[in-house]
Amino acid sequence: MAWLYLFVAGILEIGWAYSMKKSEGFTILVPSVITIVAMIASFALLSIAMKTLPLGTAYTIWTGIGAVGAFVVGIVVLGESANAMRLAAGTLIVVGIVMMKLSTVD
Repeated sequence: MAWLYLFVAGILEIGWAYSMKKSEGFTILVPSVITIVAMIASFALLSIAMKTLPLGTAYTIWTGIGAVGAFVVGIVVLGESANAMRLAAGTLIVVGIVMMKLSTVD
């Protein structure tokens, strides 16, 4: 169950990052509220996952999901650059997440 909590926490991190971008520096109410609510939920689920999972594993995977997810949202939704070096960097992050998961015994 801890892995599910961690995965949902990572998805919420993607959501709050996108909402924060759309809030324009917390000057637009709805995306600002979504950002704060998603942040709190993400942190809460991360903390629940950390009851079982090692700190380094949980935090690395949580930030990795958020980083790669925000990277993909930036490219697909916001039209950000998808050059070869950025794609290679994103791939390395995914490889690191997979290796961290595979190296964790729970």
